[in-house]
Amino acid sequence: MDANNKGDMSQPPANNRTQQETLSRGLLDDEDRLSDFGSPKHGPTLSTSTSSFEALDPHDPNLSHLASLMFSHTSNYLQGELSAVLEDYTLLEQMNKATITKYADMRQIGGSVSRALKDLNEKYLALQPYLEQIDQIEDSVTKLEAAAYKLDAYSKRLEAKFKSLEKK
Repeated sequence: MDANNKGDMSQPPANNRTQQETLSRGLLDDEDRLSDFGSPKHGPTLSTSTSSFEALDPHDPNLSHLASLMFSHTSNYLQGELSAVLEDYTLLEQMNKATITKYADMRQIGGSVSRALKDLNEKYLALQPYLEQIDQIEDSVTKLEAAAYKLDAYSKRLEAKFKSLEKK
């Protein structure tokens, strides 16, 4: 800074003022658009090819400690996130194994039920002629019962007639 502008920070340097005026008019070419840092007017950029912390450069130990702390916390956070995802996948794997076991048991039970049903069907088919005979016997008993009721009614009428003839 020159001696005239030493205490006055509100006035931009003459070079910046002309750049701002030119910017407002939109007349800057590519070289004029670069700041003193060699980057666009958006501010200084970090280069990926060089490090601001080189072994021989002195640096702020507090900043170094804070950076180490930040990387440590970031590492812990990422490890936590990855372990949570790993636990989710482990849980899914356990659930899949339990489901496989459950379906295997259900398949075995279904097979047992199928075999039992097949056996019952075979026994039913073997008993079918006997069941038909039972139905026929039931029909015969029903007819015999009806005949017995008719015979009983006829015998009662006959007895009543006999008694009426005996009285005469």
